[in-house]
Amino acid sequence: MKTYFRILSYASPFGRIIPLYLILTLFYIVFSMVNFSILIPLLEVLFNQVDYNLSQNNTEFNFSIEYIKSTFYSYFNEIIQTKGRKEALKFVCLIILISVFIANIFKYLSSLIIAKVRVRVVTNIRNSLYEKIINFRINFFTNEKKGDVISRLTSDIQQIENSVINSVTVLFKEPALLLGLFFILSTISVKLTLYTLMLIPVSGFIISNIAKHLKVKAAFSQSALGKINNIINETLDGIRVIKLFTANSFMKNRFGDEVEEYGKQNYSMYKRFELSNPVSEFLGIVTVSIILLVGGSMVLDSSSDITASEFIAFIIIFSQVLPPAKAITGAFNTIQRGVASAERVFEFIDKSESDEEDPGKEKIDSLENSIDFEKVSFAYENENVIDDINFRIKRGQSIAIVGPSGGGKSTIIDLLSKFYKLKDGSIKIDGKDINQYRTEDIRKMIGIVTQESLLFHDTIKNNICFGSKECDHNKLEKAAKIANAYDFIKKLDDNYETVIGERGLKLSGGQRQRICIARAIYKDPPILIFDEATSSLDSKSEKSVQTAVEKVMKDRTTIIIAHRLSTIKNVNKIIVIDKGRIVEMGSHEELLNKNNIYSKLSKMQNLN
Repeated sequence: MKTYFRILSYASPFGRIIPLYLILTLFYIVFSMVNFSILIPLLEVLFNQVDYNLSQNNTEFNFSIEYIKSTFYSYFNEIIQTKGRKEALKFVCLIILISVFIANIFKYLSSLIIAKVRVRVVTNIRNSLYEKIINFRINFFTNEKKGDVISRLTSDIQQIENSVINSVTVLFKEPALLLGLFFILSTISVKLTLYTLMLIPVSGFIISNIAKHLKVKAAFSQSALGKINNIINETLDGIRVIKLFTANSFMKNRFGDEVEEYGKQNYSMYKRFELSNPVSEFLGIVTVSIILLVGGSMVLDSSSDITASEFIAFIIIFSQVLPPAKAITGAFNTIQRGVASAERVFEFIDKSESDEEDPGKEKIDSLENSIDFEKVSFAYENENVIDDINFRIKRGQSIAIVGPSGGGKSTIIDLLSKFYKLKDGSIKIDGKDINQYRTEDIRKMIGIVTQESLLFHDTIKNNICFGSKECDHNKLEKAAKIANAYDFIKKLDDNYETVIGERGLKLSGGQRQRICIARAIYKDPPILIFDEATSSLDSKSEKSVQTAVEKVMKDRTTIIIAHRLSTIKNVNKIIVIDKGRIVEMGSHEELLNKNNIYSKLSKMQNLN
């Protein structure tokens, strides 16, 4: 129940919601009880068994049940004596219609409040989870399966809405309705009511035993769904590779295995879930049969003052106990499924070890002097990636980091961006450790263009102005011109309002990369990073992008990671990384003369 109430806490503040809901529900129950209370006089009219002793209203005004009952029978008897039994029947039917109408108005209004609670809970939980996920450290996304993360954001929260939130009405309204029904039943026959109260807990115990295993089954089911989502994402992201490697059958089998496992988990869960309904229905009929046997004997033997019409009314009213009782048992079953999903969601929300480390407190918005890497070492778990890295980048300088794949080049950029915590050493900006600065400020100072042209399914304008609250059109056009993107954008039908599709696939590779460069320029950062920005382009596109890069580099502190050495010949300093260590450092000409790794790479690319 702790998880259940935590879910409901996302609907806070409760100041106005709960009191209003309780009042409306109370009125609904009161007017619903009128419908059932009127059954006895209705039957008495039909069977000509009106108790005229009850029809004399000699008591003074008060709010007791006896006064209301006496007043009703007094007026009821007057109608029978003056207008006949048919008019009394019409009077009873009119009261039933009015009470049902009013009861349903209050039911509708209370349902609107629950709908508001449902929307608020789902919205707040989903926003909380998304905010938590987007603030996780970068290694969280390398450790977790993307499909499972998406599953928690979508299907798990949908399960919370469908099961837990929808059960709120049942758990608040149905118990109150049951109390009202049992109160009316007790006014007819205390003895019969006690029989029913003894039998219902037995039914509840049996149903609860069925329900308690549903939570585990539901957790397995949602986990299996996360695996399915992961394969779907991998398929959509890698559809070209799948087709080129003719791996359709392989992926189909892999997907089929996960779907089969999901089906098994679901079937196992549904076996228990569906068992509760027939069991509760059978137990309800057993209870009714016992009441019929006991109550019928009481009427036939005249061993009680209960009349035939009162006994029939008792049976009719008790039959109304079964639906809310069944709804409550069903709610406990569905709650178990929702709680299992909620625990998967809260698992991420409660993660603390994946939050950004060393967020820093000092503000910074510009680079005044230099960036210094001092004896920097870093390891993924126990495996060293870079070791004892030392270099300085002065303000306005451009440097290039080159070397064999897997040497740790991109890791250096990740460390500067505060994506990971250093193992040893420090990175300083203007003489201060970057951990002293606010992480958000550090990242605002960095504009990056990566090898993969990552764009969003949005307009060109929104992709270039990405992260800005408002888009400055003059600044937008300037960025597009510097990035050599202005001409091709103007040729598009909708210019900057052109929607470029998923991952920008409506554009060519070179166009996408120039949009990425324009995005970095629009941000106007003091530090620019190009992480193999041209390595995946053809010669024509590379030339266009390289021209854009050279324009952007002027008067900015620039770091370039490159495989193609032709793009870095004119930088101030080239750093060669191999197996996580700096093995060479100098200008293009200086490194050629050393006849070491850089020289060999240059010869391989025919740069000499």
